[in-house]
Amino acid sequence: MDIETNRENIDNYNRSNENSSRDESGFRKFRSFKIPVKVGEEYDVKIEAMSKRGDSGVAKIEGMVIFVANTKEGDQVKIKIKRVGMGYAIADVVQQEQQQ
Repeated sequence: MDIETNRENIDNYNRSNENSSRDESGFRKFRSFKIPVKVGEEYDVKIEAMSKRGDSGVAKIEGMVIFVANTKEGDQVKIKIKRVGMGYAIADVVQQEQQQ
C-alpha cells in the first residue's frame, strides 16, 4: 500500500467519524449525568418497586435509582445515602413511617 492510498483511507475514516461521540484522543465522550444525591444526605422517599434480586426496595430521586435494603414496595421511608455509583445509589433506612 502506498502512502497516498493510506492517506486517502485515513481521510475517509476521519470524515465518516466526524459526528461520532469520540474526542481527539480517540476515546469516547460520555454524556455528563447530574447526580441528584450526595453521600450522607437524608431524603424522604416512597419505595416504588423491588430490585430484581428481591433483596432491596427501589426508590427514585430525580430519575436516579436508589436501592434501599429492608424495605418493600409501598413503604414511605426516610433514607440516608451511604454510597453513590454510576447511575445508582445505595441507602439505609433512617426512619420508617407508620402505616395505618
